[in-house]
Amino acid sequence: AVCNAESLQLLQIVGGQAAPDGSWPWQVSLQRSGSHFCGGSLINSQWVLTAAHCFQTSTPTGLTVNLGRQSLQGSNPNAESRTVTQIINHPNYNSVTFDNDICLLQLSSPVTFNNYISPVCLAASDSIFYMSLPSPQNLMEVEVPVVGNRKCNCNYGVGRITDNMICAGLSEGGKDSCQGDSGGPMVIKQNGRWIQAGVVSFGTGCARPNLPGVYARVSQYQTWINSQISSNQPGFMTFTSTGTNIDLSVSCTGLLPVPTTTPTTMTTTSTTTTSTTTTSTNTTTSSEKATSPTTTTPTTTITTTTTTTTTTTTPTTTLPPTTPQCEFPSY
Repeated sequence: AVCNAESLQLLQIVGGQAAPDGSWPWQVSLQRSGSHFCGGSLINSQWVLTAAHCFQTSTPTGLTVNLGRQSLQGSNPNAESRTVTQIINHPNYNSVTFDNDICLLQLSSPVTFNNYISPVCLAASDSIFYMSLPSPQNLMEVEVPVVGNRKCNCNYGVGRITDNMICAGLSEGGKDSCQGDSGGPMVIKQNGRWIQAGVVSFGTGCARPNLPGVYARVSQYQTWINSQISSNQPGFMTFTSTGTNIDLSVSCTGLLPVPTTTPTTMTTTSTTTTSTTTTSTNTTTSSEKATSPTTTTPTTTITTTTTTTTTTTTPTTTLPPTTPQCEFPSY
C-alpha cells in the first residue's frame, strides 16, 4: 500500500493554529446526525483508524465519515463523505484504563485520493520514539514533544501508562489535544513522509502542566490492523529516533529502575591426579583471568584446570523515545 508522500497539503486543539488547506489530507471527522464527535485518520482507500472509546456500540447506523473538509461549517468544495459498514474495536480495549484504545472503521465504498484526501503512513512495530523536544471549527494543528513512558508514568501515577500508550505535551502545558479531538492522529515527519505515531486517547483536563496527552501507540498494533484488513493493507513505516533517550534517566517513587546488562560468570575446575603424590595448586576462580597452577613436588601429578565462563545478558527494556515535531490536527 502507498501512504502519503510529501504533504500535499482539532475540534478543540489547545494552543494551535489554523492549518492550510490540504495540510492533513488523512484527517477525518466522525459525525452522527450532522454533529462531530471524534476524529480519525484515513489509512487506505476504505479504512479509517480512530479510538475505541468513541464508540459505545458496534452498530454503525447513522455514522458518517467526512473527508477533505477544512471546516465543519459552510461549504467545503473538496469534501466527501461515506457511511460506515463496520466498527471494529480492539478486542482487548479496556474502557476503565483506556488500554488498547484503538478502532477500525470500514467505509461503505472506497475514496479516490487527491490533494485533499489521501492516507497517512502508520508507525511500524519496530519504531522507536525517544523523549525529546519537537511536534475551532477550522482544522487546527499543534506541535508538541513526545514524553517518555517513564516520565509519563511519574506524571499520571506509576502503572497508569502501559506499553500500548505514548504521551506528548509540554511540561509547562498550554498545548494539547482536547475534547472532540479523540481518535485523531498524532503524526511525525521522517524523510518527507508523515507517520502516525498515536491516536488521541485521554488526558487529565487539557493542556495542563505536567499532564501530557495520552495516545494509543500505533506501532503496537501493526499485526492486529493487518489481521483485520485483508487486502490493500495500510502502509507501515519504521520511525527511528536518533540521539539519547533521556527517559531512561527518569525516576520517581514506585518506578522500577531501568534493567542493566549484568555479566554472570561461572567457573568450573576439574582436577585429575595420576599418582598419590600430594600437589598444591593455586588457581584463581573468578571473572578475572585464572593464574597458572603451581606444584610443590615433582611433576608426577597432572592437574587439569578448566575454566568456563558464561555471560548472561539481561535485555534492556526499550522505552518509548520522544520525537521532535509531533503534530496532531483536529477540527
